[in-house]
Amino acid sequence: MANQQALWKKPGLSIGLTLVVVMLIGAGIGALLLTQNHPDQPIAFPHSLHVGLGAQCTYCHSSAPWGSSAGLPTTDKCWGCHQQITKKSPQLDKLAKYAQNNEAIPWIPVAIQPDHIHFNHQAHLSLGIDCETCHGNVAQMQVAEPQNGKNMGWCLGCHKKLAPTQFTRLSDCALCHY
Repeated sequence: MANQQALWKKPGLSIGLTLVVVMLIGAGIGALLLTQNHPDQPIAFPHSLHVGLGAQCTYCHSSAPWGSSAGLPTTDKCWGCHQQITKKSPQLDKLAKYAQNNEAIPWIPVAIQPDHIHFNHQAHLSLGIDCETCHGNVAQMQVAEPQNGKNMGWCLGCHKKLAPTQFTRLSDCALCHY
C-alpha cells in the first residue's frame, strides 16, 4: 500500500489556503481603507460655513433628538433657507435643480455603523453629550469626515468615564447589539 501524505502537506491545499488567507487579509484592509474616507457628496456641503453662521447640528439632522438616527437634511430643509440667497454658485444651482424637480438630495451617509450595532442619538443627546464627542469638530471641517478609532472599545471607555456607577448596565452587550 502506498504511503499516504498528510492532508496539510499536499501542495495544492497549502497554496489554496494561502490564497484564501491573503484574499481575506486584503479584503479586510480594503474595507478598512474604504470606510475611512469621506464620500463625494452630490452637493459639496461646507459644514464649517454653516456651523460658523450659527446652524445647530440638530437643525439639519432633525431626528437626532427623538430618534435612533440623526437623519440627513431634506431638499425642503436646505431650500427653505437657500431660496432666499441671491448669490449664485454651482452648488446652489445643484440645490435649486433638486428643489425644482422635487427630488431628494441623494446624500451619502458618512457615519455608518455595521448592521449589528444600534446607536441611539436620542439617549446621548438627552444626557447633554455634544455631537462633537463622536463626530469631531465639524466646525473645522469643510466636509464631514468619518472619525477614526470609533469602535466598541472607544464606546465602552466613554461609558466607563462618563458614568462609572452605571457601567455594568452600560456595558451590557444587548444595549447596542440587538
